[in-house]
Amino acid sequence: MSSLFVGGKTAVLSDLPVEHRSMVLNGAPREVNPNGHHVYGQMYAQHFQLAAPKRPLPVLLWHGGGMTGATWETTPDGRPGWLWRFLEAGYDVFCCDAAERGRASFAMSPHVYREPPIFRTAEEGWKTFRLGLDYAGNPADRHVFPGQRFPVDSFDDFTKQWVPRWPAHEDMILEAYEALVERVGKCIVVAHSQGAGFAVEIARRRPNLVQRVVAVEPGGMPDALPATGLPPHLVIWGDHIEPSGSHWMGYRKQADAYFAAVSETSDITTLDLPANGVFGNSHFPMMDSNSDEVFKDVAAWLER
Repeated sequence: MSSLFVGGKTAVLSDLPVEHRSMVLNGAPREVNPNGHHVYGQMYAQHFQLAAPKRPLPVLLWHGGGMTGATWETTPDGRPGWLWRFLEAGYDVFCCDAAERGRASFAMSPHVYREPPIFRTAEEGWKTFRLGLDYAGNPADRHVFPGQRFPVDSFDDFTKQWVPRWPAHEDMILEAYEALVERVGKCIVVAHSQGAGFAVEIARRRPNLVQRVVAVEPGGMPDALPATGLPPHLVIWGDHIEPSGSHWMGYRKQADAYFAAVSETSDITTLDLPANGVFGNSHFPMMDSNSDEVFKDVAAWLER
């Protein structure tokens, strides 16, 4: 196991007030001067390298909006996540925190980041992730979709891994992701939600390096079509998109239109779980109770 940071720029700040604050337990105040050079926009990746990998290409795991690489590590109810399943299947793995998230760190606002961060409420998460129609502080009063496969009894623990995010940072995040792909070389990208939209764009930019993409419920699509086609993509969709009445209907329509536009020049496979008789999946198939079964479909597609 090792870790690396890639990408990033430097901003130079001046004319900001100098404070005197205690920075350690029971410490005397000392000078805290924010003027100077600040590094920002880098991303973090933790590398799990097998002693004897069975697969020639590593897997890069990219999380969704307001999340970190914890998405892939362990399910909210304590089962092994897809990180472990990919290692078991013989792949080296890079588990990533995108720029501005988790261990990638963040920068001063509004001095470097021009806007304040956005924080997700439990109410928004419950509805956006399609667990049910209504959230309540008392778990017994929460509406849950029939057949819901997300471990809703662990939802309160799940909220603890959410992190702030900043609007309009797509270019910065994409720059770091592209730097990571350049650093790693030929690879497979497995990505979720906002990260899956980023994965499609990086595959469009660097089809010589990104060999396969698994896009789990992608949110957002590139604004340009590939010049010569995309590498093979597997696109996975869960359940309750229409009943939720959420923005996921728009995201699904946008993704379907983009993949239809490239289908003549690209190998696009869609795994619509409800259409295949698998009902109840949330926005997080990698965390749902059938996460291992969905992973088997992913592994089989990569094997083919």
